[in-house]
Amino acid sequence: MFPPGWLSWCLFLTLCMPTCGLEITDYDGDDVTCTQGLSECTLWDEVLMPDPHDAVDVQNLRPKFKLCCKELAECTLCLVIDTELYIHPDNKIESEDHSGNDEEDYSNPKVSVTICYQAAPTMSQCKRVEFTVNHAALTQSNLAQVSMVINKPAGVYFGSQLFVYSSNLSKEVVAPSHEEVCSQQQQKHTEECYVPTLIHVINYDMNQVELQFAGRNLSLHSVCAQYEDKGRCQVLNRMTIPLYSVTPCMCLQAWREDGHQRIKSCPFAGKFEENMWQNVSLSVSKGQMNNEGTMLLWNLSAPCRLKGEVWPCHWPADLTKEHCSEIKGFRQQLENSTWKQNTKGLWEKTEVFEDIDLELSPCVMVKVEGNGPKLGPICYKDTGRWRWSLLVVAVVLPACLTALLYYFLRDFVKRWVWSWHHRGFVEVGRKGYVVLLSPPDVDYSVSESVCELGTLLSNQGFSVSVDQWSRNEQCALGPLPWLHSQLPKLNSLGGRVVLVLTRKALERAEEWTHQHIEVDNDLPQELSPYSDVFTASLSLIQADNQLGRAGERFLLVKFDSFAVQPLKRLPKLLQGLPLFQFPSQTKALLSDLSVGRKGRGSGRQTWTV
Repeated sequence: MFPPGWLSWCLFLTLCMPTCGLEITDYDGDDVTCTQGLSECTLWDEVLMPDPHDAVDVQNLRPKFKLCCKELAECTLCLVIDTELYIHPDNKIESEDHSGNDEEDYSNPKVSVTICYQAAPTMSQCKRVEFTVNHAALTQSNLAQVSMVINKPAGVYFGSQLFVYSSNLSKEVVAPSHEEVCSQQQQKHTEECYVPTLIHVINYDMNQVELQFAGRNLSLHSVCAQYEDKGRCQVLNRMTIPLYSVTPCMCLQAWREDGHQRIKSCPFAGKFEENMWQNVSLSVSKGQMNNEGTMLLWNLSAPCRLKGEVWPCHWPADLTKEHCSEIKGFRQQLENSTWKQNTKGLWEKTEVFEDIDLELSPCVMVKVEGNGPKLGPICYKDTGRWRWSLLVVAVVLPACLTALLYYFLRDFVKRWVWSWHHRGFVEVGRKGYVVLLSPPDVDYSVSESVCELGTLLSNQGFSVSVDQWSRNEQCALGPLPWLHSQLPKLNSLGGRVVLVLTRKALERAEEWTHQHIEVDNDLPQELSPYSDVFTASLSLIQADNQLGRAGERFLLVKFDSFAVQPLKRLPKLLQGLPLFQFPSQTKALLSDLSVGRKGRGSGRQTWTV
């Protein structure tokens, strides 16, 4: 009697066998099959080792592995042992096993055989096959075959080495590898072959790529990122990637922590090329040859390996870089095979130009294939010609130090007198620390004015940090962590955070204050790269407002050249903060930044409702 659906199952096996490397069967548990002459076959777990005095002799062992699939659904690895047996004649079986018992019928005696297997370092596992022998149905040579199927054999994993043995024979078999099993058609039904699906979403508002898993057991999944398919894959501790680090050659790998199978994808091919060029660097240095000659070393690093050409050139000081004339005979090719990955995950290539006169300060140019830009010229600065200048410096240095000392003492006295007349007190010996933040405007003239203000404060003796001057640190840390990193200096040196106000800045503060109001995100909003830092400062202002000290740490400036039209209602977040016009109230601004907290308040406005 055949089970339901046996015809479709056999048809599937017939179609699959020529193309699958591992045979598939429908067993979902341990089973045994016997050939003609043997009946009532049963399979038992056995504790004892094979008995050399068994009534049957094992002539041959043929162990192999199959995939046991239950109704084409869940598949597991199973061990199949085909055994060829020699059955002893009737008289031997009767004399050994049933002597002295005349009441039993010995025409069809019941006998057994034990087969064991062991996968290091586990203990041996044994199976006993018991069956009834019908000598009349056996072949003339008294040979029969028994085939046992062991589902999920103990201690056996992908690639395990297995020893199968009886009382007189032993065979070795190796379990199929993980790659062999998971490359088959039924890999999707094998638990060990399951890999998660990785989804990426580009969040331009947060300047990051967000990664998400789809599937089951999401907490047991891991992901890593690598530059190029052959690059070193660095495990990600969080499911986000900063947008500035994403390049066309970035690939992602995802896997289940308790599995071996990985899925790899490179979803950014052809995108974010500007990020790659921003992370390319070229440097030159001096090298020494064995024959005491000199050579020019150049080092090129980039997230992706580049193809192109490199050559040395001479750049006259009175001409632009386009006039860097090539030194003939030294052009070199960029090749993928000679790149190496450094500890930061970037690809590096270092080569040399031999027999080049370094006293002429040679430069290096790079041209990348395709639409890539030209890099350079990066020049080697020969310091030998300046050695005789050290004597001049040694003579001039004392005179310069004297002049500088006079200048700083005079400036200190003038500032102390000025602040005394304005009812303030300048802290002796130093000025405070100023963090200058740009508004979220995409306007070159606004950015230029912010830089002018930062330069002015720096020239006045303040220690100044401008967000536009710290772009690399912001990209590495993030807007809010970078802003928090400035607070220890503010506390130790004494200083203020200066926010530049424009119409766009006021609108952003108003929207941030009323976050519960839905904003139509479908409308395009053009924001500057420093919009996130400005927004991050609003959360700090709110925290200081709750402590009643926002006016001591934050200060507002608006430019005379950019009139800020008054709003119907000022953002509640900015109410009470001191406000200065620049450059019309420059002196009052400098005074407020210089004097102690007791002297603040003279010559400034305060925004209220």
